[in-house]
Amino acid sequence: MQAWPGLSADLFGPGDQLSAELNNLPRHLAAAGSHLRIHHAPSFIRQDQRLSDALRRGGETSMAMMLAYLASGQAVAGVSAGNTGALMALSRRALGTVAGIPRPAICTAIPTRGDGRCYLLDLGANVDVAPARLVDFALMGEVMARHVDGIAAPRVALLNVGSEGTKGSETVREADALLAEMGALNYIGFVEGNGIFAGSADVVVCDGFVGNAVLKASEGLARMLIERVQATFESHWSSRVVGMLARPALRRLKGELDPVRYNGASLLGLDGIVIKSHGSAEATGFSYAVLRAAQEVSRGLPTQLDLELGGRI
Repeated sequence: MQAWPGLSADLFGPGDQLSAELNNLPRHLAAAGSHLRIHHAPSFIRQDQRLSDALRRGGETSMAMMLAYLASGQAVAGVSAGNTGALMALSRRALGTVAGIPRPAICTAIPTRGDGRCYLLDLGANVDVAPARLVDFALMGEVMARHVDGIAAPRVALLNVGSEGTKGSETVREADALLAEMGALNYIGFVEGNGIFAGSADVVVCDGFVGNAVLKASEGLARMLIERVQATFESHWSSRVVGMLARPALRRLKGELDPVRYNGASLLGLDGIVIKSHGSAEATGFSYAVLRAAQEVSRGLPTQLDLELGGRI
């Protein structure tokens, strides 16, 4: 609330538990409670719950009630740390899609060299995709980077095992041919995994299996590097002295690499704004997901997708 004045939020979940949490807010945050409204939800969708069961019986869950509230126009965005598959399926049912997009994608920004970032999609919603779906993802990611980040001509690339046109699966090679024909798109061809973090592209497209693996591996690597740097400076008295001198730089490095800063993945292609937070995110991480939602609202992202892609997809 402090970072985005005027923001208010509706909370869906066990009413008594939410009320107790709000009553226990620290004094300096107590004023924020006036911007929060509680909606009692009698049940919730478990992380291990089957998708079919969530669709059939999830009507009175906090997730379904939040999405119904969003679909009715009483809210402008929804944020959830719940079951990803259920969130995608229930969102599609409640909100529909824009521009004839058949399969929304999960998209997030990841840090790159030079304090930049790159949008990576899909991150798990679509494991087995056709070339045309990869083209959809490229077009949606390009609109995201242009309108949310203000990049005039985002560089769009396909993730592949090599930069040569003969490498990769048939699906990726067919998508490459389709994207190369789109003159209005700043398509730069294939990029390998190391090119993502080097900042070689502003949008990198892949299927959901590959994207999820890349994302989880990069988060694990970032945490390991942070832990090892800290352990190195704490291992010996002389290292601790150097560590004290280097503390400001280390704090800055940790902030730049910490995956918490990039929490909040967009369910791109829905006729509404829904952000997926990590299920393990703490308060700081969840706040980044909320701010991500606010940014997309301020840019009118679904409207932009519909306007620009309605005649192309």
